[in-house]
Amino acid sequence: MFDIVIVGAEVLDGTGADAFVADVGVRDGRIAAIGELSAASAADRIDARGRHIAPGFIDIHTHSDFTLIADGRADSQVCQGVTTEVIGQCGFSCAPMRIGGEGRAFLGYAEVGVDISWNSFGQYLERLEQARPALNVAAFVGHGAIHGAVKGDEAATSTADDIAAMVRLVEEAFDQGARGFSTGLEYWPGNAAPLEEIAVLTAVAARRGGLYATHVRNRDIDYALGFTEALTTARQAGARLQISHIQPKFGAPAHAMHHTLELLYSAEREGVDVGFDVIPHDWSHTTMVSVLPPWAREGGTARTLERLKDSALRQRMKDNPKPIWRLVTARRWDDIVLLRSVVNAAFVGLTIAEIGRMRNVDPYDAVLDLLLEEGDGMSLLMWTSRSFTDADVCMCLREAKCMVMSDTMALTERGPLKGTIGSLSGYGWTSRLLGHYVRERGVLDLPDAVSRITSKPAERLGLKDRGRIRTGAWADLVVFDAGTIEDRSSFLSPLRHPAGIEHVFVNGMSVVNHGKRNDAQPGRVLRG
Repeated sequence: MFDIVIVGAEVLDGTGADAFVADVGVRDGRIAAIGELSAASAADRIDARGRHIAPGFIDIHTHSDFTLIADGRADSQVCQGVTTEVIGQCGFSCAPMRIGGEGRAFLGYAEVGVDISWNSFGQYLERLEQARPALNVAAFVGHGAIHGAVKGDEAATSTADDIAAMVRLVEEAFDQGARGFSTGLEYWPGNAAPLEEIAVLTAVAARRGGLYATHVRNRDIDYALGFTEALTTARQAGARLQISHIQPKFGAPAHAMHHTLELLYSAEREGVDVGFDVIPHDWSHTTMVSVLPPWAREGGTARTLERLKDSALRQRMKDNPKPIWRLVTARRWDDIVLLRSVVNAAFVGLTIAEIGRMRNVDPYDAVLDLLLEEGDGMSLLMWTSRSFTDADVCMCLREAKCMVMSDTMALTERGPLKGTIGSLSGYGWTSRLLGHYVRERGVLDLPDAVSRITSKPAERLGLKDRGRIRTGAWADLVVFDAGTIEDRSSFLSPLRHPAGIEHVFVNGMSVVNHGKRNDAQPGRVLRG
C-alpha cells in the first residue's frame, strides 16, 4: 500500500543518466519503490505519462534567511520545483547576532513585523523550524554575522582575542546545525577582513566537515587575485571550497572566465577540493549600499547616513576606485536598474540614468540620494545590472563541476512579502535552465542539467538521502513537462511563476498539484 503512486513518468534519477519509464511509489515520506506498480494499491495515483519526474531541485545558494521567517510558504521556489535551499551565503546569515543591535536593518525585512528574539545560531534554526517552511532548508553561518557579533561595525584589525571569539562562535554554529561557512569578501565587513582571519575561521569548517562557500573579493579587473585568494584559503585550511556565482563581471578581460577555470583545475590537481556555481542569467543583483567604500560603512547605518550628508565625503565616495560594479566607474548608468525601494518605490524598474534625469542630478548623486532617503532601511535598497555575459554562463554550464543556483530569496505574493522582488530570476531560474539553456539552445542535455540542481549539490552538501530518485530516499520530487517548461518572468513582470511544472512533493507531501500551489508547508531544517 502506497500513499502515492506516480504512474508512467520518464524518470531522471538525478545522476545524469538517461531517462527511463517507470512508476514511483511513495510511502511515509520516502520513495518506497521504482518500477512497474500498476497492481499496487495507493491512496492517490498521479498519471505522469509523457512527463518527466526528477528529484526535487536543490538551490545551493540563496538569501532566504529572513524571508522564510517572515513567511515560510516560499511560493517562488516550490512553484518551480525547488524542494531544498541553502541559506547563509555571501557572509550574510541571521545568526549569531547581538540582541537589539543593528541586525534589524542589516538583515532586512524588519518592516514586516518579525521580532528578532534569537541570538545564537541554534536559536535561529529553532525559530526557522517554528516558521514551518514549505521546503527543506540547510544553513551556513556567515562571516559577516560572526564579525558583527564580536566587533559590531568596527573595521579595525581583529586582535587575537577577537579572532578567538570568532572561532568559538563558528564552532558553536556547527555544533548547533550549520552545514558550512560563507564569506562575502566584496561586501562589508568581509571587504575589511584579511586573508589570515578568513583562513582561521575556514579551518573550523574544514575540521567539522563543512563546506566553505565564498563570494570572492573581486571578479572584474582583479579577478585573478580574488579567485587565487579563495583557493589559497581553502588550501591552507584544508577545506572543501564552493565558489559562488563564479562568472566574472563587467570590466574583467575577455579571457577571465577561461583563465578562472584554469586556476580552479590547476588547484584541483594540487589537491584542493573545489566546486562552483552560476546564476543562469546575465543580470546581476545586489544591495545598492555595496557601492560605498568600506570606510563609509564603518560605525553602522547611522554613521553612514551622516557621511552621506557631507558633500566632501560624498565626493570621496564617488571617487572610490573599486566600486562593486565597474559599470559605475564606466558610467554605464543605462545598464543599472533600481530593483527595490520602500521610500522611492515609484522609481523601481527605472535605470539610474533615468532617475538622474528625472531629478536633474548626476546619476551618481541620484544613487547617494536614494541611499540617504531610504534612511535606516538603506541596506534594503536593491539594484540590478547587466554585469555578466551569456558566453561566460554557457562556458560554465559546459563544465561538469558546475552547479546552478538562484542567488535570490524565497518569496510569495501572499502575506507580508507581497510585491517583494529578490532578483530578476527569482521566480524562474530552474525553468530558465531547463527551457532556455537545455531545450532551446542545447547548451547541455536534460539529464545533465537536472544533475546540476539535484545530485551534484546534494553530494556537495552531504545530503545522502536527497538529490536522487532511489529507494529509501526522501520523496522530494518534481513532475514537469520538458516540452513546455518556460521561465515566464521578465524585467517588467519578475513575479510570474513558470510554465510546465505540474507536481511538486516535499518529504512525500504535495505542495504543487496539477500546477496549483496549495497551502502545505512540510519542509524541514536539515541540520549538519
